[in-house]
Amino acid sequence: MQKPVNSRLLENSMLNAEVKEGEILPPTIQRLMKGYNKYLRPFFDNGPVTVGMSLDIASIDTISEINMDYTATIFLRQRWTDERLVFEGNKSLSLDGRLVELLWVPDTFIVDSKKSFLHDITVENRLIRIFPNGTVLYALRITTTVACNMDLTKYPMDKQTCTLQLESWGYNVNDVMFYWTRGNESVSGLDTLQLAQYTVEDHYTSVSEAVYETGNYPKLVFHFELKRSILYFILETYVPSSLLVVLSWVSFWISLSSVPARICIGVTTVLTMTTLMMGARTSLPNANCFIKAIDVYLGICFSFIFGALIEYAVAHFCTLTHADAHMLMYTHHMHEFDDEMNGIVTTISSHANRVKRRKEPAATPTPAPTSLELTVNPSSPSGSEPKPEASPPEPTNRCLTVLATIRKVLSYIYCCHVENPHHIDNYSRVTFPLSFVMVNLLYWTYYLYF
Repeated sequence: MQKPVNSRLLENSMLNAEVKEGEILPPTIQRLMKGYNKYLRPFFDNGPVTVGMSLDIASIDTISEINMDYTATIFLRQRWTDERLVFEGNKSLSLDGRLVELLWVPDTFIVDSKKSFLHDITVENRLIRIFPNGTVLYALRITTTVACNMDLTKYPMDKQTCTLQLESWGYNVNDVMFYWTRGNESVSGLDTLQLAQYTVEDHYTSVSEAVYETGNYPKLVFHFELKRSILYFILETYVPSSLLVVLSWVSFWISLSSVPARICIGVTTVLTMTTLMMGARTSLPNANCFIKAIDVYLGICFSFIFGALIEYAVAHFCTLTHADAHMLMYTHHMHEFDDEMNGIVTTISSHANRVKRRKEPAATPTPAPTSLELTVNPSSPSGSEPKPEASPPEPTNRCLTVLATIRKVLSYIYCCHVENPHHIDNYSRVTFPLSFVMVNLLYWTYYLYF
């Protein structure tokens, strides 16, 4: 069985064979390649090789908050001078991209790159152009996924600054130096870039050195600032959550006696708000401990909705307590009224008996021995006139009075000194909307301007 052959090795071997035979290279390139060693960097006055770079951002495909990275397709162009490639003439030579295997090229890599690949349809997207003075232009089309540290505390009103860093892998600053060919204008394509949730506000370039244990290496950094578009989140999250809060206020206009209606509105709005909060977190990272702006707003809305449900529970409890206290006081007053009526009837009966007894001695003579009884002071306790005695208070009436007093005090405490529990709904109709408006003003002022 014939063993499979690596296509890249086969291609390189064929290319080297063709180069040796001189079948594909013109005479100028054959002279340049004679004695050329691609494993040695160009030497320019025994100093480092200066490599100028420029970028063209073709697209930024995705920006992921969960993975904290972005995927972009870029055209990377590198320029350097190699005195070994100087030739006579006034025109540049554009070579096949596969001939890059015959030349020395900088070992540039993308820092913080998670995944990158070079496009190869229909052939590898590489360009080699040599100028008469020995300048080499090397261009690549790369798609890369680069990490971007994001601060999501103000999400979705946040601004993120991401970078694209280019470094030399093996050559330090004594061998290779990087620079931007045209400063901040070395990067193009962002002005016409269209992103789904972001707009590019600013971008700039910088030159620095990367310090490692093995030495200092040249480094180029491209910074670009992204501002998130909040309109999508206003329509998707902020407006529905605000409408749920307003919907919970409808219960304030429903009678306290309509228990099923008010409980249904309260529980439904709470559950819907919970579902909305869970859906808003699905597209956000859960590993870190960011308290995002959208979490704060959803928490505020949930608190107002839950507060409306608690308001009905308090108002309904105060209604029951208020009704029981009124019933106990009514019963107590009825008992007192009965006692007063009984006392009046007893007094009238006693007065009638005294009048009747006073009339009986004047109509019929009494014997002498009984006259001694008439000399007794009628006001004395031993006299014939009975003295009405106050009946002791009944224990039941006293207990009812104490119980009614205690419940009345508790009703004052629970109802915040509102004698009529129906006034709680009246107060809530004003306090809840005003509080929600004030909290919204503070929220938007803080997250938009601070």
